[in-house]
Amino acid sequence: MSRLKSLDVICMGRAGVDLYGEQIGGLLEDMGSFAKYIGGCPANIAVGAARMGLKSALLSRVGNEHMGRFIRQTLDAEGVDTSHLHTDPARLTALVFLGIRDRETFPLVFYRENCADMALCTDDFDADFIGSAKALVVTGTHLSKPGVRAASFKAVEYARAAGTKVVFDIDYRPVLWGLTAPGLGEERFVADDSVSKSVAEMLPHCDLIVGTEEEFHIAGGSTDTITALKAIRRITDAVLVLKLGPEGCTVFEDEIPADETDYDIHPGFPVEVFNVLGAGDAFMSGLLRGYTSGMNWAESCQLANASGALVVSRHGCAPAIPSYEEARYFIAHGSQHHALRHDRMLEQLHWSTTREREFGEVLAFAFDHRKQLEDMALEAGRGLEAVDAFKLLCIAAFERAKAKYAGRGLGILCDGRLGQTALDRASGQGIWIGRPIEYPGSRPLTFEGGASLMQTLREWPQEHCVKCLVFYHPDDDEALRTAQEEALLRLTAAARATRHELLVEVIPPATMARTDNTVQVVMERLYDIGIYPDWWKLPTPLSEAEWQLLAGTVESRDPHCRGIVLLGLDAPEADVMAAIDGAAHHKICKGFAVGRTIFGDAARAWLRGSFSDDDAVAEMAERYGRLIECWIAAREDAMGRQKASA
Repeated sequence: MSRLKSLDVICMGRAGVDLYGEQIGGLLEDMGSFAKYIGGCPANIAVGAARMGLKSALLSRVGNEHMGRFIRQTLDAEGVDTSHLHTDPARLTALVFLGIRDRETFPLVFYRENCADMALCTDDFDADFIGSAKALVVTGTHLSKPGVRAASFKAVEYARAAGTKVVFDIDYRPVLWGLTAPGLGEERFVADDSVSKSVAEMLPHCDLIVGTEEEFHIAGGSTDTITALKAIRRITDAVLVLKLGPEGCTVFEDEIPADETDYDIHPGFPVEVFNVLGAGDAFMSGLLRGYTSGMNWAESCQLANASGALVVSRHGCAPAIPSYEEARYFIAHGSQHHALRHDRMLEQLHWSTTREREFGEVLAFAFDHRKQLEDMALEAGRGLEAVDAFKLLCIAAFERAKAKYAGRGLGILCDGRLGQTALDRASGQGIWIGRPIEYPGSRPLTFEGGASLMQTLREWPQEHCVKCLVFYHPDDDEALRTAQEEALLRLTAAARATRHELLVEVIPPATMARTDNTVQVVMERLYDIGIYPDWWKLPTPLSEAEWQLLAGTVESRDPHCRGIVLLGLDAPEADVMAAIDGAAHHKICKGFAVGRTIFGDAARAWLRGSFSDDDAVAEMAERYGRLIECWIAAREDAMGRQKASA
């Protein structure tokens, strides 16, 4: 394949939102809550291909509404090219309701009447775009209506003229061809001569055709697999990849054998089948990585089968598709768990290599303080409503800095108990948002929000990173250590289940001795018991030796950790700047989260009435800006020294 192509694969067709029932083993009508994921075969494949390390694009349409924006934002976060994901002003984004009834039954209801992606037309792309990819993936669903059918054939025409490989995912859904009642979306096969004829017209133009046995039956016009395959071979010399579920798959490059016993099967992986929905899209993603990268069929099918095996063990379609690193790890090491979703290391690798939002640095203004601001308000004779009002001033100061330092990784730490109004204002700005869960000053660790961590976190937006401060020392007595670790394990499980990132802030109690390895020993212990924070928030290291210990621990135990951010602990500004200077040359340090150093004096003055709103905002914005400038200068200086010494 040409190396001049700017894209590896363009996926053309369905793009919708999957609303997945969260209760397992019940009727869809009895499910009480639903998880929202991106959906649609081509959209899923585009995500999966990106996770496989390919440059993928989606050619489709979404509505000009919340679900359409969700799809676009998700694809952008996954690294999928959305330049040809068009916003349709007149139609809504497609929806699908799905559930897991049992190992054989997966109820599925499509809401696609006049949906946006079925309005895709030939005006939505040109020959240059199609020709920019090594491969074009088209799917069977978009052959079911005249407009999208014409668009599919035009895209294939452009592809063949440009030397772009045409990959056809048969993707047969009888309900989308009008062959079943609308509520029977899970029906996998209905024989129909007109559909077989329609699909067959695409086959001669393809280089690679992929499907299940039922899908090849519809494409070949026969419910006998060999007969169907031979009928297909008579009209196309494309490579045929037949998916065989848990058995694996087989590849037909030339003639079709006379009997099914003559198949040369590339074996699958023996795992628990928890959810078959999305497995085929994951399979295709892995296959495309091999196909576009020049792997042989054995390697390509192994990667495809591994990807499919990982997905059938999980909830959801696109979110469950593995990264290339994860799939290769599974191929190399396997798993001791038949139900892969119970493999702690695989699940951690999946989480850490498929996180959507990227922050190369976090320069956070922290005003999540509750006890400290409550005390300040009471001292000034003010009620707690004043704290909420002050936190709005903190957001105003943050926004002033954000306008000046556009493009930097600015963020906030803010609570929901005394700062919900500020949190609401920050939402949707694309900034990093950390939100505390711990009860202030608790030791052993306890949590705000009620008895159920899951219930608490389900009410938090996905963009909120769960922040937990734990006062922990290696010399804590066993009962205290056990209580704190059990609390952190419960929190970790809840954060993963609700798909929130987790920041763990470790502070050794001020009354206990701290040496260069105190915090590092705590981190090692938390890793040992299975806690892998996305972020660490740590006090300023005592020395360069401690920095080396901390960096070495994170890099060896979790190379996918987002990084370490420094906390301020109400230190004087000069001390915080010195800490930033000492941290900037460590790649593992991604910034700071500083609070009272920025807002302390302004809060006291404003609460006493000696500062106006404008005075407080200006004071905090200036202090925050000075810390940002310090970080930028220190980081640039460190990078300059590294380049000079290279």
